[in-house]
Amino acid sequence: MSRESILQDWRDHLAQERRRSPHTVRAYLAAATRLLDRTGMSDWAALARADTPLLRQHLAQRRAEGLGNASAARELSALKALIRHARSCTGSDDAAPRMKGPRLRQGLPRPVTPDDVTNIVDLVAADAAQDWVGMRDRAVLLLLYGAGLRIAEALTLTAAQHPFGTTIVVQGKGNKERVVPILPVVREAVAEYVRLCPWSLSPDAALFRGEKGGPLNQGMVQKSVARARKALGLPATATPHALRHSFATHLLGAGADLRSLQELLGHASLSSTQIYTRVDAATMLEAYRGAHPRADRGSGS
Repeated sequence: MSRESILQDWRDHLAQERRRSPHTVRAYLAAATRLLDRTGMSDWAALARADTPLLRQHLAQRRAEGLGNASAARELSALKALIRHARSCTGSDDAAPRMKGPRLRQGLPRPVTPDDVTNIVDLVAADAAQDWVGMRDRAVLLLLYGAGLRIAEALTLTAAQHPFGTTIVVQGKGNKERVVPILPVVREAVAEYVRLCPWSLSPDAALFRGEKGGPLNQGMVQKSVARARKALGLPATATPHALRHSFATHLLGAGADLRSLQELLGHASLSSTQIYTRVDAATMLEAYRGAHPRADRGSGS
């Protein structure tokens, strides 16, 4: 077996069996490539024997090249998954290397205000070169804000799922399915995109298409939002994914309970959802400081 065969097998396993997103496949494949290039390993048996000291040395070299904490944690996760797969392929019952990644400081999500969401969506639609492209981008962004989808989840919807009813089934991380309510404004935007789309939407193909007819690449949506963000003078944190954060934060602020929000977002654990309580508290504190006449003064007696 060659290095190229290992990488192809790994790519197929991630994309077809694990159903990982294209972004994750690229990142995990890049991590595997670096490990193989550095160690010279060229078969699954050699990878199956990889141990903690080898990983520690590899990551130390990567850190010396300037790899940050978050990237190092992601690389370690990718390599552990690769070694687990190697041991599965070779029938080894050894456990994966026991190595902890660097401690990460968890930052708060940065939601976008409802007015700014509206402005972004309207500007992206108006700025498109063709009407159908503008309506496509509008529909995608409304799925992120109106239904809380990840951008990869929106772009993996198939034409067979249209026309939308009051709910749709979304395939999220780890191939887990969840049912998501669809607001009328979102349903209407998707229907209008389908009406204007010049490409034949076969049931098993992607619902959202690029200008040449292939599946829409999330990079195109990110670029459209980046242009709108710049024109509106919004911070760099106003990304497509921030619309999902906004969905969660605004629902929580309107009284949604955490368990329901967890199901809507497709979070595996409640702890992932609880971070939005901190966002909401931070937002309220900021509003208090801006509005209360004594917010910047001492408490007095």
